[in-house]
Amino acid sequence: MFLPTWLTPSHFVILGMLFGFAIIHSGGAALRHKVEKYIGARLYRILFASLSLPLALLMIVYFFNHRYDGLQLWQVQGVVGVKATVWTLSAISFFFLYPATFNLLEIAALQKPQVHLYETGIIRITRHPQMVGQVIWCVAHTLWLGTTFTIVTSIGLILHHIFGVWHGDRRLKYRYGDAFESVKQRTSVIPFAAILDGRQSIQWQEFISFAYLGVTIFIILLWWSHPLLMRVTSEIRL
Repeated sequence: MFLPTWLTPSHFVILGMLFGFAIIHSGGAALRHKVEKYIGARLYRILFASLSLPLALLMIVYFFNHRYDGLQLWQVQGVVGVKATVWTLSAISFFFLYPATFNLLEIAALQKPQVHLYETGIIRITRHPQMVGQVIWCVAHTLWLGTTFTIVTSIGLILHHIFGVWHGDRRLKYRYGDAFESVKQRTSVIPFAAILDGRQSIQWQEFISFAYLGVTIFIILLWWSHPLLMRVTSEIRL
């Protein structure tokens, strides 16, 4: 059986990368409570990052290099309003992908990394902001690029994050028990669902903080540096 000519090897390579990242990232998260007992929280975070980040960067570069591979299903880049829509969705996605509930000092292991049970800020909108942000990012970039390679990548990313919803809730239930069940009842996976049915309410003052300002600055810097990022990654052939 012959594969169609547009189904390039890159489609399978990116799926392999995503699968490998899912094993390392989700597997590492599942083993966290066991490994930390022996090597401590800081060393665990360093090892976890040293395995996850290089693969994540490799996937980003590979995606940039092959984003137009495969079949071009649509081309709307010249349509009025599409570029603005894509940029707006991308900016919104990063507010979810990098919520200010994260403690940057813990992420960098400068402070002892801990597992937190949050119910403030963006968590009031959705209990799994990274999943929501990834879906929004994928929708925006799939709309802009319109290739089968981008669709395959987006499907892989979304499936991994949907698994992360189940996996994350399972780990929080194991660690916090009834306390997590209470938070789960007051929050929702689907954005704004808990707010619309009265289980939750937005506290706007929680978004007025240096943490959310930092996320905003990050988004502006990413927008400004995006052309440079594209040029640099194009020099790295994978």
